[in-house]
Amino acid sequence: MSSTPAESTGQTVFLNGEFMPIESARVPVLDRGFIFGDGVYEVVPVYGGRAFRWPQHFARLERSLAKIRLANPRSSQQWTELVAELVRLHPWRDQFVYLQVTRGVAKRDHAFPKGATPTVFAMSSEFVALAPQLREHGVPVVTRPDERWLHCDIKSISLLGNVLARQEAADADAFECVMFRDGFLTEGSSSNIWVVRDGTVFCPPLDRLVLEGIRVGLIGELCAASGTPLEVRRILREEVFAADELMLSSATREVVPITRIDGQAVGSGAPGPVYARLYAAYQAAKAA
Repeated sequence: MSSTPAESTGQTVFLNGEFMPIESARVPVLDRGFIFGDGVYEVVPVYGGRAFRWPQHFARLERSLAKIRLANPRSSQQWTELVAELVRLHPWRDQFVYLQVTRGVAKRDHAFPKGATPTVFAMSSEFVALAPQLREHGVPVVTRPDERWLHCDIKSISLLGNVLARQEAADADAFECVMFRDGFLTEGSSSNIWVVRDGTVFCPPLDRLVLEGIRVGLIGELCAASGTPLEVRRILREEVFAADELMLSSATREVVPITRIDGQAVGSGAPGPVYARLYAAYQAAKAA
């Protein structure tokens, strides 16, 4: 039975040295990304045609590749030019660029293959701003135990644990799933979580249980610039539920106020002053 050709979206992607329509992109079934989830990725927001905090995103890509013992197949300049070209090829003012590197195509065997050429894939999509009412009223989240592996510091394409956690949120009509391991806060299924108490912002340490979101460094800078105290330490579950404010941050959702957790109001039940101050500073950083 012949398949019906996919309708063109006008989206151009990059795959192993070539730009092509997304409908034409094909990866062999023996690619280790497909078979084992053996690869890493990066997501870079683009505002007004400019990649936001690109050096930090590239540095994290390099760290993730090093941690899975995969040599970076492209130089810094080549990656920079690739991101710029993908942005140029699309009409959206704001975009987010997705980059993925796998260990390549090889006979199925758990051990690293010798001589395999890494698969490099990249695409850009339109950056759709969060609905204003979500920023005005905040979002609900649910909590679950963090049952993922012990190398969450690697931005791995093996995201089944994150997918299952995010589905828990979807099942509960919540915006995100906030996870705890051994009674301590780790992160959201696809975000970093921030706790505010008595005017101080708290975040968990960036160890192997937490992915170092690029917005972590940015919010640290914004806190310093605005005179908002920031403390990095392990955070008990009880402290999260007793917070004056909660926030989440990610590349595609920026900074979002959390106003309900497991059905319980956070603080006053409305976005708080620390969120307002940091979000305003974030918007200014985007425009700078």
